[in-house]
Amino acid sequence: MTPAARAAAAIAILDRILDGQAAEAALIRWARASRFAGSGDRAAVRDLVFDALRRLRSRAALGGALSGRGLLLGMCRDEGLDPDALFTGEGHGPPPLSDAERAAGHAPTPDEALDLPDWLLPLWRKALGPDAEPVALAMRERAPVWLRVNLRRADPARAVAALAGEGIAAVPHPDLPTALRITKGARRLAASRAYREGLVELQDLSPQMACAALPARGSLLDFCAGGGGKALALAARGASPVVAHDIDAARMADLPARAERAGVRIRLAAPGQVAGRFDTVVADVPCSGSGTWRRSPDAKWRLTRDDLDRLASRQALILEQAAGFVAEGGHLAYMTCSVLAVENDEQVQGFLARDPRFEQILARHFSPLSASDGFYLALMRRR
Repeated sequence: MTPAARAAAAIAILDRILDGQAAEAALIRWARASRFAGSGDRAAVRDLVFDALRRLRSRAALGGALSGRGLLLGMCRDEGLDPDALFTGEGHGPPPLSDAERAAGHAPTPDEALDLPDWLLPLWRKALGPDAEPVALAMRERAPVWLRVNLRRADPARAVAALAGEGIAAVPHPDLPTALRITKGARRLAASRAYREGLVELQDLSPQMACAALPARGSLLDFCAGGGGKALALAARGASPVVAHDIDAARMADLPARAERAGVRIRLAAPGQVAGRFDTVVADVPCSGSGTWRRSPDAKWRLTRDDLDRLASRQALILEQAAGFVAEGGHLAYMTCSVLAVENDEQVQGFLARDPRFEQILARHFSPLSASDGFYLALMRRR
């Protein structure tokens, strides 16, 4: 595909997303209908779409319209590209720009330049204070790819060498050597031996840092396990026995195979069937995902205030449920992939006011400025 043809494809996909279709669904639909597109074409179109979604408001301002064409025109103006090189009207390229399109557009306002919904800006600024603008601007960039070294299979040096042997360059984080940032060859990871043999797992730096702050001995319940990344990480560090639970059992479907590959044992509990008390309970609750909007940028445009309020109510309920499984003297770890106070500190303070059996030991706030994704950890101890 030519660059112009890729732009035309991105425009069509963006229009579907703006009409309400989820980004992944729109991309899959296009790929299935475009068998002529090679892997490089699919990756390039995906990058165009996701970059436009990360910068939706600013690109729409520059392009003069909240549409696929407006967003791609905004990209050209933002990056100093000649729009006539993409809007060619030739072959499979998008039609040439009209006089009205050439005249439209303006420099983004300060709020538009943050690329966040208007209703969210007060909550964002309240939660992040002086970091509100830098974090918002960082969320407009593509997220790095991080790996966790599985200490049951390898040490960091061996993992780096194994990846390098397959054309994947990775460097350890200076404060957490088991966290590796891929600097080259990320798309080769899934087929690599290092990944297939369990030397490394995909996991962002922020949750890795959060897990590193938790006790790694004794029994563990991952109450909202999802794919089980945190259960795997803590089992590799020595927690045992480990139980994973999720209200949607389908989310854990791949966990047995992942645990076998990693060389750890994890027992799955059926939805609502957790029993007993645990030394550590992790509750990584459903949330807005505001800390991960670099990876799923369409989510920030779908979120509403009503959604956020419903999530906060659900988080409070889950936190109370999880607390019931903590043994006396044990720990409760509350986590979100959010940067919003209403889901983080405010949620924890409300819980502590309702349940005086628990005391807070620490709170950690992660963001692209300090780690990678936005993430929150509050660690509490049961008296």
